[in-house]
Amino acid sequence: RHLTIKRLAIGPNDTSPRMNLHRTLIVGNSGSGKSWLAERIANRLAAPCVDLDSIHWLPGGYSVARERNDALQLLRDAAKADRWVIEGIYGSLVNEIRDDSTALIWLCLDEAECVENIRHRGIRRGGDAASFAALLDWASTYRSRQGSSSYVGHQKLFDEYRADKRLLRSRDDVMAFLHRWDAQPS
Repeated sequence: RHLTIKRLAIGPNDTSPRMNLHRTLIVGNSGSGKSWLAERIANRLAAPCVDLDSIHWLPGGYSVARERNDALQLLRDAAKADRWVIEGIYGSLVNEIRDDSTALIWLCLDEAECVENIRHRGIRRGGDAASFAALLDWASTYRSRQGSSSYVGHQKLFDEYRADKRLLRSRDDVMAFLHRWDAQPS
């Protein structure tokens, strides 16, 4: 049996069918809450939660990117599972497995909120002061930068995605999404 939720209404007339979250991709700016949401969905699904930072970067911090072919192999291996939640900013990696997914969630919060969230959580995963400052700068340029890990890149990914998808623009949208999902039987 598939775990599903009713579609979160983006507009007042959304009457579409329920959403299958068995293989969920979550994208968004750094600090948008991707990891937080992914952990909650993965826990409810009893599924692995994969942070694309752990695939993109070599262990020990954020200073050395993994070779692309190695990263792609790790990602494809993770995507072989029956259920998973994979989250990250890396649109180029997400594109590699989007056809294996059942749902896409784009957390598109304001950059100022993302920067504040990063400041609140602090340095993590072996980062240092320099990488933390770079992350704050990176998050503040989400809509002005280019590439697959930018607003423009995520918009393209979202527009081209053909399965169930949600665009959540605020913390209230995220909480409403979770509330509707929690109201559904497991």
